[in-house]
Amino acid sequence: MTALTTAAFETKVALSGRPHPEGATVTDEGTNFALYSESATAVTVCLFDERGQETRVALEQRTAHVWHGFIEGVRAGQRYGFRVDGPWEPLRGQRFNPNKLLVDPHARALDGKVSYRGRAIFDHGADGSRNDADSAAFVPKAVVVGGDTFDWGNDAPPSIRWRDTVIYEAHVKSLTARHPEIAPELRGTYLGVASEPMIAHLRALGVTAVELLPVHEVADEPSVALRGQRNYWGYATLGYFAPDQRFASRKGEQVREFKSMVKALHAAGIEVLLDVVYNHSCEGDETGPSLFLRGIDNRVYYKLRDHGARTVDVTGCGNSLRLEHPQVLKLVCDSLRYWVTEMRVDGFRFDLATTLGREGGGHEGGDFSSAAAFFHAIHQDPVLSRVKLIAEPWDLGPDGMQLGHFPPRWREWNARFRDGIRRFWNGHERSLSDLGYRLTGSSDLFHTPGRATTASINFVTAHDGFTMRDLVSYTKKHNEANGENNRDGTNDNASIHFSVEGETDDALVLAARARQVRNFFAMLFLTPGVPMITSGDEIRKTQKGNNNPYVLDDDTSYLNWALDDEARALRDYCGALARLRKRFPALGRENFFDGGDILWLDADGHPMQLEDWGAPDVMALSAVVAPVPEDPETLLCFVLNGDKTEVSFRLPSLPDSPSWRVLVDTRKREACGPSGEGESGKIREAGATYIMPPRCFALLIATKPLGRDARMR
Repeated sequence: MTALTTAAFETKVALSGRPHPEGATVTDEGTNFALYSESATAVTVCLFDERGQETRVALEQRTAHVWHGFIEGVRAGQRYGFRVDGPWEPLRGQRFNPNKLLVDPHARALDGKVSYRGRAIFDHGADGSRNDADSAAFVPKAVVVGGDTFDWGNDAPPSIRWRDTVIYEAHVKSLTARHPEIAPELRGTYLGVASEPMIAHLRALGVTAVELLPVHEVADEPSVALRGQRNYWGYATLGYFAPDQRFASRKGEQVREFKSMVKALHAAGIEVLLDVVYNHSCEGDETGPSLFLRGIDNRVYYKLRDHGARTVDVTGCGNSLRLEHPQVLKLVCDSLRYWVTEMRVDGFRFDLATTLGREGGGHEGGDFSSAAAFFHAIHQDPVLSRVKLIAEPWDLGPDGMQLGHFPPRWREWNARFRDGIRRFWNGHERSLSDLGYRLTGSSDLFHTPGRATTASINFVTAHDGFTMRDLVSYTKKHNEANGENNRDGTNDNASIHFSVEGETDDALVLAARARQVRNFFAMLFLTPGVPMITSGDEIRKTQKGNNNPYVLDDDTSYLNWALDDEARALRDYCGALARLRKRFPALGRENFFDGGDILWLDADGHPMQLEDWGAPDVMALSAVVAPVPEDPETLLCFVLNGDKTEVSFRLPSLPDSPSWRVLVDTRKREACGPSGEGESGKIREAGATYIMPPRCFALLIATKPLGRDARMR
């Protein structure tokens, strides 16, 4: 063990201070520091001045494993870190090394970034022996942040109901980095997201919630950094309380600017959801760097195996946080509450959420349980239980896919919706019965006590995978620019290119692709569940076939706001779909269908029989959806032709024989307004033939209501 006091440093001793709250808490007299470590033998606060000179102050008080002390005269803006001493027994999971400056897990802001130069940030050498090189010059410094003096004015959460929610998934920088109407100094920043042009675009799309890719501070993985790249997406967390410096327009202003973004979006009626990564950290496996949790108390914070010598990895990122430990659970909940109470966000999307529910023995890393401590903690918390909670319901461990198994308060990314919709329209191993479930709220997954159709977050694309445009333009991934020899990213895209791989000038191919994209958006907006749009899809973003540009901080990732006629038309089409969804509650119904409120018909207008749902050659059908109590006068009809050939449909003839007005027909670039105005809104008589071209969707509305008590069996 190496003592913290060396010839170069005279270590002072802090006053007693308090064990709570953890992190750095500033007062008029100075700052209280508190850090949890069960096995440490000494903890020192290291203060850095503007020249980088270090002053060390020992925390000698320890309460319930929290090392704490008060340092007089330390003000907001002070840069600091921790050095933690203790046993060096890496084969037993003990990796203390006081020569490594460690980031405070509760830091509210960081300054600087990680550098891999010279391997000083690694606690071990190539032979596994302890590396005593000082890492202070190569890691970010935590920053003491004062109390909340931000002027929130009359800010209030929009509190949008789930049934009215439309999510827009976006990366802070990608969204505005190339937007010509946003001031250059604000492009790619929090303030850029909150700018008037961006808010106007979101409102025109009917967006009610922006879901931001990770905005916590991150550190690049060694493999990425050594290629000279960045973890652009940010799924490698270093600071669970600290907003990412990359997205601030002015150095050191990330906290204030993040709050300004939230305030502006709230004023526009738009919620802010954060994509958060609590399943793993940026430190990777046991060969990775020592930046914070590993050096503070490796055995507490990470799941370990082989007597502690190696990390458990069910995330594919080298390590898995040990949420069954009370301190790790506390860290996560403290972080979540901070973002809700201090930064005023409205909810979270949890990356690889299955990992958060793994406990106990069984599989390596534990078995998933919807009754895990993490879910109990969220459920009983008076703050966290009231915000929007979205799970990515899988991880890379055994039995990792847990779609449909999360607690009732949770919503889940529905990969079955994504896959079923893609396969039906693109012609990949299609299942008509599966399509029926996806179009009606995925009752096979979510029709359990306490849940509704809004448990399903419906998406066709996400940040991870092809864009909508590329989904209909490429059949193979093209990820060469990532530097991994095209090995990264999924090979299973269920995509189609309509006879030409990539970009083309062929008018027929372009028309087929455009219609297919309109089909996908119609599925998102016009079916039960919560629709999620991936930013840029509405303006025809392409990544040139790259389905995993997580390291590309360039035009591959940025949205191109130089809109051509097709992009403007698609944007307007999406806005029209959003207005239709808002106007007709049946499109976003919360209650699952009971069989008497939906009538499935084949192309000839006959009721679908059981054997029809399994027939491989049946790819055309329609459905009549009964009115809902909120809108008892509206009867709707869906018509879907997923075939590669033209199909003639017989429009339904129901009691009172209503005629039908066309609201959406994806052969056209426009969707009608709620009242049916426009060229597409022509009247079609009941029983008439409606010819649908290949791969086409239509939504029609009856000109006369069916009747409040009618059933359609």
